[in-house]
Amino acid sequence: MAVWRLYRYRHSDGRSKDWAVSANADGTITTRWGRTAARLPGVSTRKGVRLFDIEKQKQAKGYVFVAEVEIDSEGHVHFPEPAKPDPPPSGSGALYWHIDCRVSQEVCLALASEIRRLIDVIHSLPDYAAMPHPLWKGWQRLSDLALGAEPFSQSGQIKPAHGVLPWLFLMTLKQQGFAGVEIGIATESSREVSADLKAEQEVLDFFGTDLDRIRGTAEMLGLLKPRLNLASLLSDTDDRWF
Repeated sequence: MAVWRLYRYRHSDGRSKDWAVSANADGTITTRWGRTAARLPGVSTRKGVRLFDIEKQKQAKGYVFVAEVEIDSEGHVHFPEPAKPDPPPSGSGALYWHIDCRVSQEVCLALASEIRRLIDVIHSLPDYAAMPHPLWKGWQRLSDLALGAEPFSQSGQIKPAHGVLPWLFLMTLKQQGFAGVEIGIATESSREVSADLKAEQEVLDFFGTDLDRIRGTAEMLGLLKPRLNLASLLSDTDDRWF
């Protein structure tokens, strides 16, 4: 079976549709499409078009790259088996994320500065060295793209083995609300993840953690406001009662 590049478009109501493209040996381009499912029934083969151009057209319409897959003659989609299965702490699957940046050079550089700041904060976490962060390659990729000060589109996955940090990092960027920068995070069921950490217990469960355990990290990133420690405040206040 030929190798195809699979893209996905997510509707605001949670539905999604897929589109896949493959270059043939004779120079033609074949595409398949349909609702997100194990089979893509629609098929068309054209010549005189470039793979790069047709992919860019779909990305401009909001389609996000998912993975390279195999598709048989009947349209059945086969995802490649990983060389080594991920050892997730609480289930399998992935979060799917994408960033579309269509802004001025000034805003791109502001985004790059915020990405750098968040990376520095993450590096300063007390238990940073023990976290599985090296498995996720998004940190430097996004930093480099934003520093390029040109429009870009990027997507990928966060799996349980990557740990919760990449999700918190993207959540913080999403919460910042840079004008012209669209950041989307979706679950395996195509549900769009909000920017409200307290409302995302499902995702916390996905990473095998809870709000109390990641509160300190979330506060340092700016996702949560620090709790007011009354005991600490009172201990610093002289006793003036008579």
